[in-house]
Amino acid sequence: MSTLTVGTISEKVTDAGVSVDGVTLKDGELGTSASPVAINSSSLNGGQFGGRRNIVINGAMQVAQRGTSVTSISTEGYKTVDRFKWTMDNTSAVFTHSQSTDVPTGEGFGNSFKVDVTTADTSLASGNQTRFEYRFEGQDVQQLAKGTSNAKKVTLSFWVKAYQTGTYVVNIHDTDNSRLIAKTYTVNSSATWEYKTITFDGDTTGTLNNDNNLSLVLHWYLGAGSDYTSGTLATSWESFTNANRAVGQTVDIATSTSNYWQITGIQMEVGEQATPFEHRSFGEELGLCQRYYFENVGKNFGGIAPETNRVLVDGLFPQRMRTSPTLTAFSNDGTTGKCSRSLDNSNITVTSFNGQSADGIHQILGTFVQNAGYYLGVKADAEL
Repeated sequence: MSTLTVGTISEKVTDAGVSVDGVTLKDGELGTSASPVAINSSSLNGGQFGGRRNIVINGAMQVAQRGTSVTSISTEGYKTVDRFKWTMDNTSAVFTHSQSTDVPTGEGFGNSFKVDVTTADTSLASGNQTRFEYRFEGQDVQQLAKGTSNAKKVTLSFWVKAYQTGTYVVNIHDTDNSRLIAKTYTVNSSATWEYKTITFDGDTTGTLNNDNNLSLVLHWYLGAGSDYTSGTLATSWESFTNANRAVGQTVDIATSTSNYWQITGIQMEVGEQATPFEHRSFGEELGLCQRYYFENVGKNFGGIAPETNRVLVDGLFPQRMRTSPTLTAFSNDGTTGKCSRSLDNSNITVTSFNGQSADGIHQILGTFVQNAGYYLGVKADAEL
């Protein structure tokens, strides 16, 4: 019997072998106890082999608080699956986003993100671009050691399915220091789930701010005009230049209503080796997402009006949010900007929230009936 050591993890290996990360290592391949073979874990993920690896939230597309399907999308923003933003510039195309149940077979996923083209734009102007994005707080990516001599490589992995075959570009944008690195991947077969892994070098220039503001953005390009493709692809970290962002992108999703693009299993981890996707429970992913967005249209927050101009609310958000959020009030019938009076269900307009924080709502300003009870639903947005 031999001992297999990976980092600080030791496993006993019999003649039958042991499976490590899906690879069976047999006793004869490891040497004997007298002359063991060393296995270096640094190429896996920098010593995090047994711990939390994925620094992307909701990579399995489990959580969609805003809705599972949104049609007639012609502007950028967060539309369906939580934590992922849609960006589109200077295109007349119209899209539908959905949390789809079409997933890679046998990989343990229940959902994917899907974008369909519902109105095409067949003319790719120089300023046109469409992107799918994920945004990181600076304090959540300090482990990359960016801007130091020990800057770490990171590996991005994901499953993708698209109608259009060809070359696509994905890049990382350091917004704190205006720096960029980009790589390509290829969709080889139409309408087929394919697994992709991309390793990005560490960057010894540009320390990321250790705070709750935006520091890094992942961009998956789905279309890009010459403003973004006329330079040289930034395959190494460099100063941010628009012309170098999507060089080599051969696909423009907007050209036909037959086109679509799907993704799931997004994982970004320290190191140059992609490991199996880190599945987390729905409850854990929901809690992580609610740091950035929380929605409950109905009887969620309530209180008594001690005066005619305010209601005192004893209401906390399910998670402390990234920052004090932008709030929208709803009555229990879904009417925007309304507060439902519990005595006769009449709607009273909410003018503003007062005393709110990242923890909850403490007071609502408006016109109320003194000593009456009220309740309302809210949408709280603290996205990056």
